[in-house]
Amino acid sequence: MPSSDEKPLALVVDDDDVFRNRLCRALSQRNWEVIDAASGEQALTIARERSPDLVIVDLKMPGIGGLELVPELRSLDSSMAIIVLTGYGSIPTAISAMKRGADHYMSKPADADQVLTAFENLRAAPAEEPGIPATVPSLARVEWEHMQRVISDCGGNISQAARLLGIHRRSLQRKLSKYPPQR
Repeated sequence: MPSSDEKPLALVVDDDDVFRNRLCRALSQRNWEVIDAASGEQALTIARERSPDLVIVDLKMPGIGGLELVPELRSLDSSMAIIVLTGYGSIPTAISAMKRGADHYMSKPADADQVLTAFENLRAAPAEEPGIPATVPSLARVEWEHMQRVISDCGGNISQAARLLGIHRRSLQRKLSKYPPQR
């Protein structure tokens, strides 16, 4: 972490210009120095030159995607915090991102406050074991977020979402009637 008079440096990597610019602006307003990259290739060049404190990576991008980018970033600097954001959240991709070196996994749309809370939690609570972050969302939470995303993609149609998820409609309704699992 930089000295107290230096701003921490964040690198936002996302091919969605609108989302990337909005997140960069929000982080800047929260006293962060922010650099953005529209591709994995550009992100690697920047990370080699600047070594950011925090990297926010989109999962799906043309060229080098988030899952390929994470281990490359981790090999450059093991101390940087890497948060993977995706609009296509699923349990297998969350596990894959974490195994490749991501510190945290979040579903889009995530705002700057959520990202910074995750970053602060990563810094405040050291991992129990080397390479395994203490603030990994539970599989139940990732599943719940995925179900919410599928329902949203289906325009709120529970029957269609249940078919896409491969579960019975009533099972989906039961899962949704419970409070969201804690992180």
